Amino acid sequence: MGFQTEFNSVCKFKKEQELYELLEYGRGKMLKEGLRVFPTGQKVIAYTPDNKAVAIVKITACVAEINFNGEEVTAVELELIRQLTEEESAVQTALAYEMFFGDPARA
Repeated sequence: MGFQTEFNSVCKFKKEQELYELLEYGRGKMLKEGLRVFPTGQKVIAYTPDNKAVAIVKITACVAEINFNGEEVTAVELELIRQLTEEESAVQTALAYEMFFGDPARA
């Protein structure tokens, strides 16, 4: 058991529904497996499950816990700052592949 620190500039959604709610309502919640630390108050780039940059979001809360099933989970609450333009999205997506996700052509 231990905490994993997230990259300071990445907030990757695993579920389309969580991302949809954030983009539609301006606020959302994301659940992650494991105990993780997301820096509250920080602005980060949000990515779709297929690693496309879509928005700038602010982390408003982060609660890491062991639930009643004995699973380590982290709930992250987010506020939408703004969606990215197509050009911004393309640049951020390319940088994220190089820095965090790895080049899919080399995988």
